[in-house]
Amino acid sequence: MEGVMVANLFELERFCSELLAISSYEDYCPNGLQVDAGVQQVQRVVTGVSASQALIDQAVSWRADLLLVHHGYFWRGEAQPLTGLKGSRVRTLMQHGISLMAYHLPLDAHVELGNNRQFGVLLGLTEAEALPGTDGLLWWGSLTHPLSAEQFAGQLTTVLNREPLHISAGDEKITRFCWCTGAAQHFIEKAAANGMDAYLSGEVSEQTVHLARELGIHYFAAGHHATERYGIKALGERLSEEFGLEHRFIDVENPV
Repeated sequence: MEGVMVANLFELERFCSELLAISSYEDYCPNGLQVDAGVQQVQRVVTGVSASQALIDQAVSWRADLLLVHHGYFWRGEAQPLTGLKGSRVRTLMQHGISLMAYHLPLDAHVELGNNRQFGVLLGLTEAEALPGTDGLLWWGSLTHPLSAEQFAGQLTTVLNREPLHISAGDEKITRFCWCTGAAQHFIEKAAANGMDAYLSGEVSEQTVHLARELGIHYFAAGHHATERYGIKALGERLSEEFGLEHRFIDVENPV
């Protein structure tokens, strides 16, 4: 393809790791190159949320050289042997010369490309920012005009193509709200302590319902996958711009 360049795999890893400042985070998994398939020259990059077999198979079909994801492998506490499903996934990558890079918390928190920043942009909040003392993981913003909880839920449904679960705080309208993409329901008390009308995350726990009601704050669970599609896509687009690579974001549907 005319105009498409080739980049070195380790140069791409260094660029991403420095951009996302991975040394600043104590994470639950390794950030950076997780599987080196032995092909150092990268032309085609596939991005996606999680390195599932379905995503890998689509990367194979597109003849990708690199798979770049938010949720990779080797999580803290999981079994380490490359057997079963994990063994099958890694074997597919190796057999087809596709390396795997993953960025978790550093991608959630990045001030420009991060999941939280990109989610704010999706909602039209250009002045959104991280709350101090949360390592860039809890963001907040203000709406120009207050919305009812039903109107706010409708806006979320439109931008995410997914109806959120709403735990009501009564008739209180929403102006100031916090969010953290993914499994971050535990931040709800911090959101309430900062005077927010609503809190939004990807997942919900049984206790979150009671906390929302007792704290008097609207809570929206908008989907772990649905809220974390945007950071990895933005990172892939940045690689394409910087190195002239072909990039394709592949969204493997996930209702959670």
